[in-house]
Amino acid sequence: MLKLRMLNAIAPAYFYTATAVTFVLHFFLFIPTIFQTQNVTLSPVMLLHITILLFFMLNALGNYSMTVWFPAESANENIIPVCSPDCPDRVDAHYLLNGRHFCKLCKKVILKRDHHCFFTGNCIGNRNMRYFIMFSIYTSCTCLYSLVLGVAYLTVEYAISFENPLTFLTLLPLSTGYFFLGKLFLSSHNVERSIPQPLPEAYLIFSPLFLGAISGLQFFLIIMLYVWLGIGLVSAGFCCQQILLVARGQTWCQLQKGQLVESRGTWQSNLSDVFGSRWVLGLFLPVQTVETTPGNWHSYHDHKHN
Repeated sequence: MLKLRMLNAIAPAYFYTATAVTFVLHFFLFIPTIFQTQNVTLSPVMLLHITILLFFMLNALGNYSMTVWFPAESANENIIPVCSPDCPDRVDAHYLLNGRHFCKLCKKVILKRDHHCFFTGNCIGNRNMRYFIMFSIYTSCTCLYSLVLGVAYLTVEYAISFENPLTFLTLLPLSTGYFFLGKLFLSSHNVERSIPQPLPEAYLIFSPLFLGAISGLQFFLIIMLYVWLGIGLVSAGFCCQQILLVARGQTWCQLQKGQLVESRGTWQSNLSDVFGSRWVLGLFLPVQTVETTPGNWHSYHDHKHN
């Protein structure tokens, strides 16, 4: 449980740090370099990319904040179940009744609990599921968009060609080797005699960047490409999984226990319960689109299953 509590504190700090780094790299490095135009401070193309990036980032941050501000906890219950001594740490919640769980990390009763999100530091349930899904969507869009601009920056600034699919796959291992061993290699060997002839394909692809020890900034940018790729794909996977569960009227807790929920409502009504009637507005703005109060869970549960 100590490891889970540490992760619950570290994950939000990681999210805020990655967001700040992404913002700085785009507005002070990528966009000014890629879209620079002579005698024009702010070109229409640059303005378009700034607008797209701000739209993605503000929606990701806005839905992240809404996920935290609208917790799925019950305001009417202060039950703290006694955990048995032999309860394993991997069990982070206990089922109570009527779809309610007690989260061992939040130490609160959660309504229709889906899972505990370490990046937001709280549980995802009936009140904040929509915001979590939109947060996953816009986080994925921001990261994948950042990946594209990062690749474009390396192409423009260092003339690296990504036409060969192996270029991106081998970029991180090669850059790691050159960063940690490049200076030592160049200082102890004659570069001209050390590079094999004829030049292998790896040298031809990365020669503009790697015919010398790469700088810390270059190595950091390459690492960020893989960070954006990983977070973007994971967020997209989370989004698809949660939308599928919501459409089926099921939660992740129920799926883990192997419980098949027989939802009498259609998938449209299940999505409407989470996204609300103003779901179109929620696609573009991080605003509240469904009225859900903590005290209404029992009537909601009876309406859905009776």
